[in-house]
Amino acid sequence: MTAGPRWALALSLMALVACGDKEAAPATPADDAAPVAAPSVAPTGTVVEIRAITDDQGNRFEPNEVEVHPGDVLRVVLVSGVHNISFPADKNSGAAGLPGPSDMLQLPGQTHDVPITFGPGEYFFQCDPHAALGMTGKLEVEHD
Repeated sequence: MTAGPRWALALSLMALVACGDKEAAPATPADDAAPVAAPSVAPTGTVVEIRAITDDQGNRFEPNEVEVHPGDVLRVVLVSGVHNISFPADKNSGAAGLPGPSDMLQLPGQTHDVPITFGPGEYFFQCDPHAALGMTGKLEVEHD
């Protein structure tokens, strides 16, 4: 096998893993384990859920526009695929106190909580590996 086909094979395998293709690897006993949730945050307000999805319609957050208040918790729930949530600095210029990118959620039902500790305003979030494919959203933090 020449370097070209090996490189193409490696890229194909990485794409399958990044997009959560369940056929890419055989099931192992660890696959049957219950989903492991990211550490939850005790909310002082409402828990607002968004779902991270990969299906025949593509990669997306549902809903992708959310209104919250300080003290609420934004909970990302993985439905399918492999996703994270991040608030990139270049799309949130001047914003302070935003969380760093989450770890990748890999098992359906896995969650990641984002406590709303930053000030009122509009913030943009994305799934880092799928942002170029349109997996983005808007978070509006309202005044109390």
